[in-house]
Amino acid sequence: MVDPSPAITPERLAAFDEQAMAELARRLEDDDYPSPFEGLSDWHLLRALAIHRPELARPYVHLVDQEPFDEA
Repeated sequence: MVDPSPAITPERLAAFDEQAMAELARRLEDDDYPSPFEGLSDWHLLRALAIHRPELARPYVHLVDQEPFDEA
């Protein structure tokens, strides 16, 4: 079971397995969050996993928006 706390720590990232990763991806794909902040929190977690645990995140990399954009 993955710690549900919002802090992204090395321990939290290490606790992820394929099942937890699939659940995170499912939540992001469904995009049915009570608030936008919960979705953003999951997105940041997925991004951290893509950096630190790429073997788990590789099948879900399409959920990480890596396109450059202009905020101006």
